[in-house]
Amino acid sequence: MSNAQSIDLSRPASRGWQIGLWTAQILLAALLAMAGTMKTFMDPHALPAMGINWAVDVPVGLLRFIGVSELAAAVGLILPALTRILPGLTPLAATCFLVLQLLAIGFHVTRGETAHTVGLNLMFVALSSLVAWGRARKLPILPRH
Repeated sequence: MSNAQSIDLSRPASRGWQIGLWTAQILLAALLAMAGTMKTFMDPHALPAMGINWAVDVPVGLLRFIGVSELAAAVGLILPALTRILPGLTPLAATCFLVLQLLAIGFHVTRGETAHTVGLNLMFVALSSLVAWGRARKLPILPRH
């Protein structure tokens, strides 16, 4: 029997992890959906007022690509796990978002924006790392049969 199949959710530790992972997934997905929606659909010149100062300094195509990537990650964090259809996509989405955040940290450091942005990026790194590890190793969701 595999590790994922031997998980006993009646044990308080497993139940606590399950609640914690779902909470992290939902929180991360909500934050991603908000940021992705702004970057995908709003006028780039309106974004600096919301703290996205770099939005007017990059090509609009890159801004929109980042926004769509964040929206896709938000969907990927919730939908596969919730439906149990290809649930392995959930830790993959978290891992892809982790890579995006590591690149974002490098971008913000080169622009000298560490005081206002890197803290948020590090929070995203922590949450996405937790979800990636938790759904891949600690408490994977089994696919529907």
